[in-house]
Amino acid sequence: MVGRATAALYFLVLTIVGGAWMASAVSAEEAKKDWTITGAIGVTTDYNFRGFSQTARKPTVQGNADFTYKWFYAGVWASGLDFTATTNVPGVANAEVDLYAGVRFPVGQFEFDFGGIGYVYPGANDRVAITGFRELDYFEFKGGAKYKPTDALTIGAFGFYTLEGTNQTGRIFTFEGTVEYVLPKVGIVTPSISGLVAYQQGESASYRALVGNGSDSYVYWNAGVGLGFDDRFSLDFRYWDTTIKNDAAGFATNFCTGQVFQCDGKFIATAKVTF
Repeated sequence: MVGRATAALYFLVLTIVGGAWMASAVSAEEAKKDWTITGAIGVTTDYNFRGFSQTARKPTVQGNADFTYKWFYAGVWASGLDFTATTNVPGVANAEVDLYAGVRFPVGQFEFDFGGIGYVYPGANDRVAITGFRELDYFEFKGGAKYKPTDALTIGAFGFYTLEGTNQTGRIFTFEGTVEYVLPKVGIVTPSISGLVAYQQGESASYRALVGNGSDSYVYWNAGVGLGFDDRFSLDFRYWDTTIKNDAAGFATNFCTGQVFQCDGKFIATAKVTF
């Protein structure tokens, strides 16, 4: 299983390199019209991934850089982590780096998106005995579309699939639905409201023990308000929650409210600068 994840990550890197080579092969004049490079850096009060805190409810810095050439896109995203809530446990990841690539193209009022994401935890010792962690890196396929019935409203539906989830949790299917409505601009501020509801299904005993707390599926969701300031600076205030049971017969007690990987309700604020 580890070999599959590694091979998929290599494939993703080759895809990114191939896309960059395609862009370099066109003339400078044509390239000006067809490719862009963007990035952002921000800080959040809690890095929440699919309903689980990745920073033990602590703030962290995050950033990304994205390259697009016509329909092709590739990028890298990074965030700080806290998987132990202490500083004296060696061999546990303290950063996450995501590599992603794919194609994104319009069809009428729809925008389709197909690609892959490699989740990498540099410096992690996957075999350190004190934590019990196994292979953390993994690869995920992604596919879906966004629909814009009006300029202000965007509705999205996406599916994700991995052959082997992080910490060797087996095959995992994730389905997400999103909605965003942009309100009229007030001065330099563009407010918006948005939300997400998602369903995830696992198959293995390790998934039930480490993710579902006895269940092979769960629902996560968020809802919040965004404030954009002239397309460069943004603020986001959001509430996250899941349907995972905090206490389950035969499984962990205080599963969602322990020292790490909290999955109960939480308000999170994020500030980001785009360049």
